[in-house]
Amino acid sequence: MSTVTVDSAATLVRLANRIGEFFAAFADREEALDGIAQHLAKFWEPRMRRGLYAHLDGPSQGEGLAPLVREAMLTRRGQLEPLSAAPAPSAAGS
Repeated sequence: MSTVTVDSAATLVRLANRIGEFFAAFADREEALDGIAQHLAKFWEPRMRRGLYAHLDGPSQGEGLAPLVREAMLTRRGQLEPLSAAPAPSAAGS
């Protein structure tokens, strides 16, 4: 499990909230939530999304995240949360 520093978490929150600000202008809430999720899934590296989820699930419980971004992350978690980096299979097991 990777550790998210306060500085890196603040940067991820700031970037995610800027995305949320754009989609908050959409009249259809579901479309806005989908837009946020699609943007994060398409343009954010898995480690960035893992870091944002670590911030959301950690002691700070996502402090600073805009409500719309928080909702998108929670309701679209299956689409957004990258799988843990699994160790590569060893040649010894073959």
